[in-house]
Amino acid sequence: MFSITPSITTHNPSLHFHTSHRNCFLLNPKKLFSIRSLSSSLQVPINEENEENLSPELRYSRPFPAVKSAKRVVLVRHGQSTWNAEGRIQGSSNFSVLTQKGEAQAETSRQMLVDDSFDICFASPLNRSKRTAEIIWGTRKEEILTDLDLREIDLYSFQGLLKHEGKEKFGEAYQEWQKDPANFCIDGNYPVRQLWERARNCWDKILLHDSRSVLVVAHNAVNQALIATAMGLGTEYFRVLLQSNCGVSVLDFTPRLDDLPPYVCLNRLNQTPGSPVAGGDSGGRKASKQIILVCHASSQSKFKASVPLVEDSPMDMLGIIQSQKTAELLLDLRVKTVVSSRNLASIATANTIAQVQEAAECLGANCVPRLVEKKQMQNLGVDNILQLSQKGVNDAPHSPGWLKILDDEVITALWDQSKNAWESLLDELSNQPENEEIIVAVADSSANVALLCHCLNVTKEWIGSFHLDAGSISVIDFPDGPAGRGVIRCINYTAHLGRWSIPITTSTR
Repeated sequence: MFSITPSITTHNPSLHFHTSHRNCFLLNPKKLFSIRSLSSSLQVPINEENEENLSPELRYSRPFPAVKSAKRVVLVRHGQSTWNAEGRIQGSSNFSVLTQKGEAQAETSRQMLVDDSFDICFASPLNRSKRTAEIIWGTRKEEILTDLDLREIDLYSFQGLLKHEGKEKFGEAYQEWQKDPANFCIDGNYPVRQLWERARNCWDKILLHDSRSVLVVAHNAVNQALIATAMGLGTEYFRVLLQSNCGVSVLDFTPRLDDLPPYVCLNRLNQTPGSPVAGGDSGGRKASKQIILVCHASSQSKFKASVPLVEDSPMDMLGIIQSQKTAELLLDLRVKTVVSSRNLASIATANTIAQVQEAAECLGANCVPRLVEKKQMQNLGVDNILQLSQKGVNDAPHSPGWLKILDDEVITALWDQSKNAWESLLDELSNQPENEEIIVAVADSSANVALLCHCLNVTKEWIGSFHLDAGSISVIDFPDGPAGRGVIRCINYTAHLGRWSIPITTSTR
């Protein structure tokens, strides 16, 4: 393996990686950071007076290097490690190895990506990640590039402790790490801030590499930071974009004129070897409530109408199969409420989900009869808004970040209406009894993209930064209830569709 020379000093790397900083981390007040939008790159000088008032995207997102051609980057977290299984804090220590389950997860990811023509693989040098990369990379001839900047977050004195030991030994400091990680300081260091800077440095190396399809195999926290920095999101988004063992995330970088930073689109988040609705922690906490966004299955208009997004048409045969697959995925959940737009394909998809839920007993899921309440929400419909567009969108839904081509007034109308829909969904979730914690919402992909943006509390400029396929699901957990912040478990999950889905990494060539 070839290693990229690290850009920071390390001490005792066999135990954990320490930066050379002795005091709490401070941003360079003379640097220029930028926020990427659809039409411009706004540069703002940072100094001590205005640093605290900057939004997260300005604080941590200096301009990305331009790309000459479209580039796709696939991020994978390592498989389960021995310390994952023990509940031990790993950080950037290098003592754990993959468990048997972790090796199997890596093999599943290898099969998922076996047909993809990657040009290069970047990997963390830590054993658990490096071994995962070797399994996924398989018999490919190209070398794996290890980069120390891709190591896991440096957690200093926490590393090696069981979680209950961290609580007992560090008390208040451990609570701060759980509740406010962006401002958490330990041993004179701010781990999350340092991680964001390190992730940003990684992107320079990845984007400047002469390649179009890149595999990156690393860790939970650093993959979160890579996604967030690519999207222009700050450290307060730590633990908001989940990364499960061997979860796959996909980012598309599209070139712009005049050597401007590329458009960035999150094509997929955390497509896991296992079901995304199977439960588990959400950022280390149990989720008490959940919203599942379902993109209605394929409709006839997607292929036959001159402007496919504005004609309300029923599902085609592919859509019928996709809706059944989605209903089957959700069968193990006890869904009591399904909300849909008034679009024909959305209503049909919602009806299929409800019918399969109510047939759970005869399907063998459990022996308790289920009754599902079906509702239609006008604010989830977007057909009337998309009709206002003066720009052709014939093949747009298959292109990364296609919503950015819409007219400004159309985006604004979509944004305003989806905000009302998001608030209505939160109200609906709040009104659910304690034992009824899941809302399934079925709508067009453009509506669901806008809902994800509202969940993340970003502005409408981000609406072109996400992509959703027909029949996909996106899962949002609410560990603090509907009044708290949403944690995104996955975006554009399509593994349940099998052969009826768009491949996880469609070639950019």
